[in-house]
Formats: sequence, structure tokens, C-alpha cells
Amino acid sequence: MELEVKGGSLGELEADVVALVLADGAELPAELAGAPGAGDVRTGAGKLTLLRPESPARVLVVGVGDPEKVDAEALRVAAARAAKQAGSLEATSLAWLVAPVGGVGAPEAAAALVEGTVLAGYRFDRFLSSSPDDPPPPRLERVVLGSEAPVEDDARIALVAATAANRARDLQNLPSNELTPEQLAARAQEIAAAHDAVSVDVLDREGIRKAGLGGLVAVSQGTATEPRLIAMRYEGGGSGPRLGLVGKAVTFDSGGISIKPSQGMEEMKMDMSGGAAVIEAVGAFAELGLPVDVVAVVPATENMPSGTSIKPGDIITQLNGKTVEVVNTDAEGRLILADALTWCVREMGAERVVDLATLTGAVLIALGSTYAALISNDDEWAATVEEAASASGELAWRLPLHPEYKELTKGKVADLVNAAAKRKAGTIYAGSFLEEFVDEVPWVHLDIAGTAWDSGREYVGNGASGFGVRLLVRLARSLA
Repeated sequence: MELEVKGGSLGELEADVVALVLADGAELPAELAGAPGAGDVRTGAGKLTLLRPESPARVLVVGVGDPEKVDAEALRVAAARAAKQAGSLEATSLAWLVAPVGGVGAPEAAAALVEGTVLAGYRFDRFLSSSPDDPPPPRLERVVLGSEAPVEDDARIALVAATAANRARDLQNLPSNELTPEQLAARAQEIAAAHDAVSVDVLDREGIRKAGLGGLVAVSQGTATEPRLIAMRYEGGGSGPRLGLVGKAVTFDSGGISIKPSQGMEEMKMDMSGGAAVIEAVGAFAELGLPVDVVAVVPATENMPSGTSIKPGDIITQLNGKTVEVVNTDAEGRLILADALTWCVREMGAERVVDLATLTGAVLIALGSTYAALISNDDEWAATVEEAASASGELAWRLPLHPEYKELTKGKVADLVNAAAKRKAGTIYAGSFLEEFVDEVPWVHLDIAGTAWDSGREYVGNGASGFGVRLLVRLARSLA
């Protein structure tokens, strides 16, 4: 999507639809006061009013309610509503008149409006047939910002981050016969080919076995589809600690021998959402030229039942030497993440780590689709990630670690078991398990099973959300 920034005059904004937000107590710009429909304007949150002055031809007024309650998230939602309305008018360009509102300054407002517009304009229609005689429906192709304040830098960062999130949504939406681990690795290599600062190393099945990645070997042994370990480096030249990112990428999760119920299983193509977010975030870092050094590891495989699948009761040895009794083959994500975390720290030198994974159904019960769960071994690092989550609108809520949770992960015939015998603290259990593989490096685990899909947010709706990309961009910027 193209981005243009112009002056703050309404007359300078050339687009199919011009939009502005209006809080309670605020008045329309003088040039719109007498426009047809001006008397119908309502400023309550979510209220939309279409005005038809002579120039510009269509102005959409978006109410945001009480100015004391307006924040960046409220503006993302307002932008999404405007983008959808513009779409119903078959607009291909949308202009925003940007001004401070409530406690949100013009640069932050511009960024939020761009994010909401770009994210809401996403569509996945790659596999829909259409007649050659029917032109495709118009899409928003251009966003114009009108502002008296300097907003271009913030707007450009928002555009890159939101576009990267949409690319992650494309990966999430692809079916597993299209997006195999090999194809996911090819996407990482495509990013590296486009940016000199990014490099990629990929291990195939034999390389994974030789490297001793026992968890990834075990989960992938039941599928004929080749697994991959994708290791990316972004060398931005930063002087801060090297950021390590790990993303779970199970491109289809049947549950393995502990097979899932058939209803809804088609959505298990999205079990690679953490990996998609990590890969596309690295691409965004490179596009923005952020001065930070990043290493990223994405273990990618299917989890399928077959005669060669890992079985309940089998014992495996993870990369760091710890043994695990597999009591539930549908608790596979933690097995491949365990190896990836060890690889990220020991082989790639990560000094601060964040992993993202659609890991547990329990997180949906605990937090719904509003917050991702955050688990950490380091208070300062947890606070840094929480701040990035809040600023991006991709919220995270910290859950505790405690020695009693750790005891649940201890095995009787192996060092660890991959699932608890009792249904207790399932999300925390998984986090406690993963903590065994980070060598005490400051680490944050984000369980995004509730936020990566069907979150219902106004600007992403149901289906793929691209959750985590914008959070990681904000986090990397804070470290740069």
C-alpha cells in the first residue's frame, strides 16, 4: 500500500474518501460546518457519518467518544471502521486528516490510523474462483495523511509493521498442502535475498537428526513432509544485547497419535503462527534498517499420525541433553520449541529471548482472545516486552512461575514429562517446561493460541490476525 503525507489543509487531501476522527465536544473544521449531512454528525465511539461537500467529494466523520478515553487502540479501531466503510464505497484511496486527539499526539495518531487502515484492508482470496468478465473488487491501495505536525517517520514505521503483519496473515491462511516447512523456509530465504543484513541457514531432516534436535526429530518422524529448522540472522549493527526470537511452526497439527477431534481440525493449519510472526518481523526489521542485532529460530514440521509417529510413553533426548517422556503427542509444540530455544541461545548467541507459540488451549480459557499469556524468568525483561505489547495493541498478560508448577513437569522415568497428569495450570505448565531450555538467559514466552486466530478485533476480524509482528517491531525499536 502506498503512503503519502501532505499538509494539514483539507483541500490538499486528494482521495476517494477523506476521513477524520471527532471526539465528544470537538467541532467539525470550519469548511465542513455547512456541508450536506453535517447536522447528522455524532461523535459517540463507533458512529460514522458521511458528508458530501463539494470538495472533497466524500468526507467520513468517525466518532471516538470521550476524549479522555481515546488512545492509540481506539484510533486503530476507528481507522478500521473507516476503511471498511471506504471499501463499501469502492474506494481505492483513503485520506486521513490527522490531529492530536485526547492524550494522543499527532505522530502516534498517524501511526495508529495507518495501522488500522492497512490491517482492516486485508483480504485473503487467493483460492476464490472468478469469471474473467468480472473485475476483482477494488482494494485500498493508497493512504494519504494530512498533518501540520511531522508524522512521516511514525507513519512509515506503522505501514511497514502492519504490512508485515498482513504477510504473516497470508502465511497463516495458506493450507498445509501449500505452506510446507520447506515453503516456510523459502519465505525466510526470500527475505534474506532482498536484504543484505539478513542471512538464513536451513537444516533438513538429516541435518536436524545429526545436530541432535531430538524434539524436532520426534515430532516430525510421523510425517512424510520434510521438516526444517530455519535460523535467521539480522545484523543491524546495534550495540545492545542480541535479541533472540523463536517461533513455533507446526504447519499442520493433527495431534499425532493423540489425535485431535475432527471438528475444527482444518484450522490447525494456523499452528505455525508464531513462526510466521517471527519470520515476517525479521523482514520488517530489515526494511526499517533498525540498529539491533537479532537471531531467530523457527522449528517447522507437521504433526501427523502414522506407523512411524512418536507414541505416548516414548522417551526422547532434547538438544540440551534432558530427557522427556512423551505422554501426549498433541503437546508437541513444547518439544520442538525446547530444541529451538537451546539452539537460539547456544548456537546463535541470543542474550535476550522471546518465543511465540500457539501452544495451549488452556490460554483461551484463561485470557480469551484479548491477551496473549506472558511467562518469564526475568522481571525486567518481562516488563520491557509488556511495554511493547501495550504500545502495539498486541496485549500480553503475565502469568506466574513458581516451584510448585515446576514440580508438575518432573518425570518419574525421564527428567521431564511433556504434559501433566492432572489438568492444572496448563499454560503455566508449558512455560515451566520451556524454562528448562533457556540456560537462564532472560526469556519471555508468549502463548498466542488465543490471539493468533479469531480474535475478533475490529481491524483483524476473525481468522488470521498476524499477532506478534507489530509487538516485535515495537520491541526491537525499543532495543535499538
